[in-house]
Amino acid sequence: MERYVIIRSDNKSISEPMDREEAICTVKDYDKQGISSYIVSEDEGHRIAKDGNFYTPKWD
Repeated sequence: MERYVIIRSDNKSISEPMDREEAICTVKDYDKQGISSYIVSEDEGHRIAKDGNFYTPKWD
C-alpha cells in the first residue's frame, strides 16, 4: 500500500507516514486552519528530510 507524508509550509515539519485518505483529511484540516501543506510520497518525504530540500510548488 502506498503511504504518504504531509509537509507543512509554516514550520516545514514532515508528518509520519499515513494512508491516502488520512493524508487528504489532514491537509483539509490544515487548510481550515489557514496552514498550507503538501502531500508527497513516503519516499519523497524521506528524501526531503535527508536533504532538507523542499521547493514549494508554483502553480503559474
